[in-house]
Amino acid sequence: MLGETDEKDKNETRKIAIAIVSLVLVLAVAIFLMAPIVAELVSVHFAPGLGFRDSAVISFFVTIVIMIIFAITAGDGLLGEIQFILGGFFLFFVIIWLLVAWIF
Repeated sequence: MLGETDEKDKNETRKIAIAIVSLVLVLAVAIFLMAPIVAELVSVHFAPGLGFRDSAVISFFVTIVIMIIFAITAGDGLLGEIQFILGGFFLFFVIIWLLVAWIF
């Protein structure tokens, strides 16, 4: 009785191992065949764009406009919550700066 279950376990383990190895081989072949397509996609999307200086200027003015809109909609935001507006300004500025430099 013990020998039968042990043999069944070995067969199941062997089948699972064969399935995993074949899946890894299929994935390796797919990656090998898609390498030229991925290389072209990477070269197109990571071509030189705006740069950090130009994106810093753009993000500065976008952040100023966003902060003015936030301050006006907050009502008392111009005087009472200046510390939060300044923190938000620097956070927005850095995020928008890096996103603009990355996208364009």
